Amino acid sequence: MIDLDQIRADTPATSRLAYLHNAGAALMPISVVDTTKQHIDLESEIGGYAAADRESDRLEAVYGSVARLLNAAPDEIALMENATVAWQMAFYALPFRQGDRILTAEAEYAANYVAFLQVARRTGAIIDVVPSDASGELDVHALDRMIDERAKLIAITWVPTNGGLVNPAAAIGKIARARGIPYLLDACQAVGQMTVDVEAIGCDMLSATGRKFLRGPRGTGFLYVRREMLQRLEPPMIDHFAAPWVSRDEYRLRDDARRFETWENNYAARLGLGTAIDYALAIGLGPIEQRCRLLANRLRGGLAAIHGVTIRDLGRAPGAIVSFTMEGYEAGDIVSSAAAAGITIGASDPASTLIDAEARSLPSVVRASPHYYNTEAEIDRLIAHAAGLAPR
Repeated sequence: MIDLDQIRADTPATSRLAYLHNAGAALMPISVVDTTKQHIDLESEIGGYAAADRESDRLEAVYGSVARLLNAAPDEIALMENATVAWQMAFYALPFRQGDRILTAEAEYAANYVAFLQVARRTGAIIDVVPSDASGELDVHALDRMIDERAKLIAITWVPTNGGLVNPAAAIGKIARARGIPYLLDACQAVGQMTVDVEAIGCDMLSATGRKFLRGPRGTGFLYVRREMLQRLEPPMIDHFAAPWVSRDEYRLRDDARRFETWENNYAARLGLGTAIDYALAIGLGPIEQRCRLLANRLRGGLAAIHGVTIRDLGRAPGAIVSFTMEGYEAGDIVSSAAAAGITIGASDPASTLIDAEARSLPSVVRASPHYYNTEAEIDRLIAHAAGLAPR
């Protein structure tokens, strides 16, 4: 049972505004803010090195927190400065040659897709987009049919940035394992709003951020690499933390996922990330997911009933991102008018998911993303606001 009163007391901004932009950057609990500030204060008092030494146990514990969140082992976790770097370190560690195939989804995120394009340009690898099924989810049967001996990677975004679609990550994982294809999962919008179990999913690599549904600080992220996959990957860039210099002509990669890290880090933000994860784990990802879906479905249903509003979400069971357009309004105008009314929402540009946007002729869409700390009344405020803008 979620103690909503306590959670909102832990999130003071909820008393001032209806914050429905958690797919962008969620509101941090007081404990996360305090943890981060306290370490910065400690650094100012005794210096950064001494502060890190004093807090070494807590810093080490963050790996355990991420591991518990994902049902992984601490040695399979690398802490990164953001989800994009985490994803890139995994992707660029994979060797590609002429004719190798990268299989991805129609709603793949722009940052990932431009990396595919760069590697394709450099190596002659081929990008193959798996079609979606009638619901809008990646078609797993089509994926299975598309795999051949040249398929070297399956890389998808679990929850795309431009709407509530939840791709069938575990079903994809079963195919990847059965076919022996490495599987890289972008879980940036999934982690923190739903249960994430890398064993059940069957992914080899997973990237995520701290700032979104996990409610952690900006400038934090992490990478999971399955232990069996780890030994097959050499990071595209290394330093002496990732690969100690053992003799004049030799370095030795670390045996754990920290081979993807570098020596210098933002320790205050790392500690804040650990606190944010522990906060979510204490509530329970099951109850969090249930409440997120309840609120998102309430919002989706209320908006759908408004004349001139078109819901743009796909999938059989959409998650906690609600995307829509309104006749006669640009997405930015709706975001601005909502902000003036004390409601924080966002927008998603077509360029962020270009293939999906082109296939569906999507303009910029309004993106509202409720979280477990929101109330039903806040959801209804946004619905009422949209209704007031709707053409008569």
